[in-house]
Amino acid sequence: MSSLPRDAVSAVALPAAPAGAVGARASREPGRLLPYLQSLPLWLVMGGFLLLPIAAIVVVSFWDDQDYALVPAFIFDNYRDAFSSSVTWSTYLSTLRYTAIVWAATLAIGFTAAYYLAFHVRSMLWQMVLFQICAIPFLTSNVIRMISWIPFLGRNGLLNRALIGLGLTDHPFEFLLFSPFAVCLAFVHLYTLFMMVPIFNTMMRIDRSLIEAARDGGAGPVAVLRHVVVPLSLPGIAIGTIFVVTLVMGDFVTVQMMSGGQSASVGLLMKNQISLLQYPSAAAQAVVLLLTVLLMVWAILRVVDIRKEL
Repeated sequence: MSSLPRDAVSAVALPAAPAGAVGARASREPGRLLPYLQSLPLWLVMGGFLLLPIAAIVVVSFWDDQDYALVPAFIFDNYRDAFSSSVTWSTYLSTLRYTAIVWAATLAIGFTAAYYLAFHVRSMLWQMVLFQICAIPFLTSNVIRMISWIPFLGRNGLLNRALIGLGLTDHPFEFLLFSPFAVCLAFVHLYTLFMMVPIFNTMMRIDRSLIEAARDGGAGPVAVLRHVVVPLSLPGIAIGTIFVVTLVMGDFVTVQMMSGGQSASVGLLMKNQISLLQYPSAAAQAVVLLLTVLLMVWAILRVVDIRKEL
């Protein structure tokens, strides 16, 4: 027999691919780019309103200022001054102290309110009504809510007059206003809802059969709360903690108004530096504060997995 040419053999052994397969492979190529095209507007917004401003702050933090003018440079003097100043360290300690106190208070109040709404209010209608009552104060400005404490906590305010009228004290309490107590009270008033809402959402997702099983097993209310409700509410607690920590660490209006200028915070320190046109120093403080907050958030995420809540 005469041998066939090599091209003829390969043509017989390898049949041509169907036209439909070629078309499907060609249509798959644009499909791979579709998710990136869909997320492009989000990346543009994030880049323009978040990443670029942060990058600008980082760049300015290495600049110098002379005679109230910015001088482009690459120096570490701003960071050296920030870490070598005792004022900066005491300010950070004061801010962290406020953060810890406010976090503990908002957690106690927010967890209690969320637990009551989720497990003791059976009607969905009443849950929504009571939740809206808790949220009504947040429809007003933060400044208005802070100012409303001044006539209540002042030396001749409503609280001191009530205490004197009831005979509980002979003189008004001075620590109620323009003090660290007033700052913490205002913070708790402002940010408790940010702790309560994530915890409430997490508690509403808890399977009630788990609680019934724990009760059938002989667990009391405290044991059910400790071994069932609290562990399953940790993602909501973590999210609320992130909200409260980031808000308190960067707040300066509350500290300035409620302390009467007698307390300091990192945000207030940056605000004073900006008012003195010391933009590079303020940018360096902002970078340090951002890294501090990110480190705290990273520590929270290492302890609690919040992906199930997102």
